[in-house]
Amino acid sequence: MLFLKYLHDLEIERQDRAELEGREHSPIITGKYRWNAWAAPKKNGAFDHDAALTGTDLTDFVDKELFPYLASFRQSAENPQTIEYKIGEVFTELRNKFRSGYILRDVLEQVDSLAFNTQEQRHELSELYETRIRRMGNAGRNGGEYYTPRPLIRAMIQVTDPKIGETIYDGACGSAGFLCEAFEYLTINPDGTRKDIGGGWNTLQTRTFYGQEKKGLAYIIGIMNMVLHGIEAPNLVHSNTLNENVMDIQEKDRHDIILANPPFGGGERREVQQNFPIRTGETAYLFLQHFIRKLRAGGRAAVVIKNTFLSNTDNASVALRKELLEAAELHTILDCPQGTFQGAGVKTVVLFFEKGAPTRDIWFYQLDPGRSMGKTNPLNDADLAEFVELQRTRPNGRKSWIVNRADLDEDTFDLSVKNPNAPEAEALRSPETIIADMLARDVETANILENIRGML
Repeated sequence: MLFLKYLHDLEIERQDRAELEGREHSPIITGKYRWNAWAAPKKNGAFDHDAALTGTDLTDFVDKELFPYLASFRQSAENPQTIEYKIGEVFTELRNKFRSGYILRDVLEQVDSLAFNTQEQRHELSELYETRIRRMGNAGRNGGEYYTPRPLIRAMIQVTDPKIGETIYDGACGSAGFLCEAFEYLTINPDGTRKDIGGGWNTLQTRTFYGQEKKGLAYIIGIMNMVLHGIEAPNLVHSNTLNENVMDIQEKDRHDIILANPPFGGGERREVQQNFPIRTGETAYLFLQHFIRKLRAGGRAAVVIKNTFLSNTDNASVALRKELLEAAELHTILDCPQGTFQGAGVKTVVLFFEKGAPTRDIWFYQLDPGRSMGKTNPLNDADLAEFVELQRTRPNGRKSWIVNRADLDEDTFDLSVKNPNAPEAEALRSPETIIADMLARDVETANILENIRGML
């Protein structure tokens, strides 16, 4: 409903602009399917209750007429890179969950009261949508599978520092959080004002953001998220990225920036594994091979991965670490604390690398917010501010250090997070000492109880 209301307000803006410029405007959605015809009919500026469908009439219209009409855009659109085609894809996948037309009518009236006519109002809508996705994640529902904490995404974008004219890619885009935040980074100043990007607007809309997603629900969430953020015809593809043979990737297929949090675990089929030189059932390892080859020479990447990738001794892990170190300059590893991802029981790291020259040295930063992470204490931008600032100069410090490539074990290429600057932990007591202390306290407790008995 929010999506359709947004499209309605966008249509009004396009029509007004066309009238000012003295040209014709053909609306995307026409006739009885327009928002102001079925969802919120008006008479003399006020809601027209007589013309408004309700009850079974409303749900029948939505299920049997509106959704099939919108889904048909997929066939009638000129090409897949149009907003019409994306609308068709969205409503091919979606189903109306309202069984009561009376409740649906009440909700439609509430949604109609929202306005998305200005950039500020649209930004508020996109924030509302993001909040909904995050809450799905916190509740352990489907949306959370595709939700990466936005402060972490923003830090990854600040370090990679994309520019207008560069292409940005996420091969496991989920709800498109990386692409949406990159769009915000390129269009909004830190103080919230809009950047003056001049003639770069068309480039941002059509030739900057690219993504692929395997799962239908995630793909639909991603399209709507990008449209609501202001990217009118997202270059998202509904497909399994891993079905592409990495040896077939050509220069025209590569990108300047890669930002991703590929799924962990999984168990890809053997025929999918055949598309990669390092064959493994670990989905994230296959994605990392894909990203290395998808990056242009001089391109920058930031990829979230399980921290066990740094130290696992199986053949695939060792081979992939070796390839990464040789094919790219792995310049930074951010060690994230437990609880960074809500509901996930794994620790993660972020790999920052640049395609081209091999790795010379790696700067490690151990993120420590100073509190236990959780639903009520999620990661925030302030937690990552020091990392973003220090990463520019990569100094040694209490939470950061550099490991030289030449010092790595040539057999394992182990990259384990071992902070040499952390204060030494107090030595653990021996088992004998612990047992002796326990026995002494037992004797002390027995004496106290005996004294109490004598007082009774």
